[in-house]
Amino acid sequence: MFLALRELKHAKMRYLLIALIMVLIAWLVLFVSGLAQGLSSDNASSIQNMNADYLIVQKDSDHRLTRSTVPEAQLAEIRDFAGGSSAAPLGVQMTAVTKAGETKKLDATLFAIETEGMLAPAIAEGRMVDEIAPDEAVVDISFKEAGIALGEVLEEQMSGQQLKVVGFTKGQSFSHSPVIHVNFKVWGTIKPAVSRGGTGDGLQYNAVALQASAAKADQISESVPGIEVITMDQALQGIPGYKEEQGSLLMMVAFLFVIAAFVLAVFFYVITIQKMNQFGVLKAIGASSSYLARNIISQVITLSVASLAVSIGFTYGVAAILPAGMPFDLSPRLVVLCSVLFLAVAVVGSLLSLYRVVSVDAIEAIGRAA
Repeated sequence: MFLALRELKHAKMRYLLIALIMVLIAWLVLFVSGLAQGLSSDNASSIQNMNADYLIVQKDSDHRLTRSTVPEAQLAEIRDFAGGSSAAPLGVQMTAVTKAGETKKLDATLFAIETEGMLAPAIAEGRMVDEIAPDEAVVDISFKEAGIALGEVLEEQMSGQQLKVVGFTKGQSFSHSPVIHVNFKVWGTIKPAVSRGGTGDGLQYNAVALQASAAKADQISESVPGIEVITMDQALQGIPGYKEEQGSLLMMVAFLFVIAAFVLAVFFYVITIQKMNQFGVLKAIGASSSYLARNIISQVITLSVASLAVSIGFTYGVAAILPAGMPFDLSPRLVVLCSVLFLAVAVVGSLLSLYRVVSVDAIEAIGRAA
């Protein structure tokens, strides 16, 4: 470590340029990772934050909630096996709403839930919808950006149903649109053709959320005909565009790590080649290969850690000035994961340099130096 620090101090400009390249690569990795995580949350946070282990959907619905129909009779069968409080119905409807008295449409997704059940979201402001209220709704806090406040009235475009905003939630979006939670009385009014007038008799749902063990989930899947029990991850993959969107972004991140490995390998290899004579002299006066290898690894780790610290600060600084509507989410867990991978890639990139140092012949190096 002593030799590594002395060399970094001696050749400041050379290593500063390398560090700059590492900062830019690390920043790009972190920024794209934050975008991927942000888009994931914007597309599916309502499912990711759902208090359930499994979702029960109609068989052959391709795991898509909007294609699935679960009648009330099947819900009763499912509850017989799972227990009443462990299975909760869910209605899903893509729609658009307008603020009362205005014409501007806002995309939204209706989630019909039992407002006192396990699917009730945490309320950030206001209160939860009353179970029997005919016109109340809880909306995602992103509606505030459109000027929606507590007490405002929204009009659902498909049915003309008016909804009074009584509360706000956080982190509730589906297919890149904010979620509006309503009770099944409202659901029956909005979808009368399906829900038979909203009386509560013959209601049809899109899915049933389940809290149960894997064995219980398998039992329900085998015992109730016409359904399929899927994991929450399968439900995420079933959201239109989710898999393709995340696959593209993750591929970009993977290629950035590969590029980082090649760039760092080339930089450190060139620097090592330039110092072969010095390494030969050090070996001739007794320095071991392991000591020289530790010197290179110490340089790589020191530069990587310093570059990561700068790039993390830079990324959070850029995130602070991004528009509020841009989906960007760089969690501490994601930062730690990317940092560990970047350190690993940097060390892997230095392996070629280590090989050259270990294989250098002291006498031949001294001869070249002379």
